[in-house]
Amino acid sequence: MIYYITGGERSGKSSYAQDLALTLSNTPKYIATSRVWDADHRKRIDRHIADRDKRWTSIEEEKVLASVVNHNDVVVVDCVTLWLTNFFVDTKNDVEQSLELAKIEFNKLLDIEATIIIISNEIGMGVHAQTEIGRKFTELQGWMNQHIAKHADKATMMVSGIPLTLK
Repeated sequence: MIYYITGGERSGKSSYAQDLALTLSNTPKYIATSRVWDADHRKRIDRHIADRDKRWTSIEEEKVLASVVNHNDVVVVDCVTLWLTNFFVDTKNDVEQSLELAKIEFNKLLDIEATIIIISNEIGMGVHAQTEIGRKFTELQGWMNQHIAKHADKATMMVSGIPLTLK
């Protein structure tokens, strides 16, 4: 089962996803997809880990999500934006190659009988990217969001903390 949760920054996506996971399992996993870029970022990640109680297993995995998901797991993947950034940086900002690699990795999740709750920032609702690299990343994320939503069993959009069912 794939749940897809999208919305703007600070719209309540992570809280909603974590609450959902705890209704489905007493021992959910939380996969943080972010790379640690600096000491401040490490502090933010550590604060998020501390915010979750002992029922959670926290895993940091930059790209190969299926490598840490097992049969019957309930997993929150937070988030697609940071996950895609890892591919984008590693391919030197190549949109097509990043999208291909991300789709390959995402599609591996479809073969695992687990409940996967995927969080992604919705794009195109704010300021238009002013740089070429920003516009390229917007394209990448928009296409990947569509791919994930297409394969999701359920999709929710968060608006100001309110979940809106899309699918």
